[in-house]
Amino acid sequence: MHQEAALIRRSLRTPRAAAIAGIIFSLLLITSQVLIRLSIPSDPLASPLEVVRHSKTVIIALNLLPFAGIAFLWFIAVLRDRLGELEDRFFATVFLGSGLLYVAMLFTAAAIAGALIGLLATDSGGLTTSSTYALGRQEIYRIMNIFSARMAGVFMISSSTIFAQTWILPRWIAFLGYALAVALLLAGGSVTWIIMIFPLWVALISACILIQNRQSRL
Repeated sequence: MHQEAALIRRSLRTPRAAAIAGIIFSLLLITSQVLIRLSIPSDPLASPLEVVRHSKTVIIALNLLPFAGIAFLWFIAVLRDRLGELEDRFFATVFLGSGLLYVAMLFTAAAIAGALIGLLATDSGGLTTSSTYALGRQEIYRIMNIFSARMAGVFMISSSTIFAQTWILPRWIAFLGYALAVALLLAGGSVTWIIMIFPLWVALISACILIQNRQSRL
């Protein structure tokens, strides 16, 4: 009897933990992206001095990204734990691999951006007049808006396939995930703010998990 009660409590805690982690990831990533995009000029040829003026805001935004990545890893781990024996090895491998690559790219872009901001803040003028700033900014843009967007799309496709196969979430979420993933794969890097699709989708999944968890307790 006590063992059965413990299993029930565990099954209720696991989805709740995934939902909380997903919501934290979404809030942190969206906040960071909004701060960065509002602080850095959209024109890549704009003066680096504009970035220096908003360097404190950018640094705050960059400091949020590691915590967003940690929350996302927790989200992945708890979802896999919830799937248990229902997990398909093929799609689970793609699911885990794309998620880890996404976090790695997130951290890489944040590290490069942080180093660039630090150099700009202490530079006497050499960096602002060289091509190093333009190269660094282009690399950050490509990592965040092209490569990480592609990995997010792959993660959404594999996740949606798992959801459709296991029925742990409504099927319309899986179909919506497919559609949004195609948008990320095809338009990532060419449409402003499209990268926001991913954290919003994770927030939607988290909200559904919370609702299901509450209904199961009634």
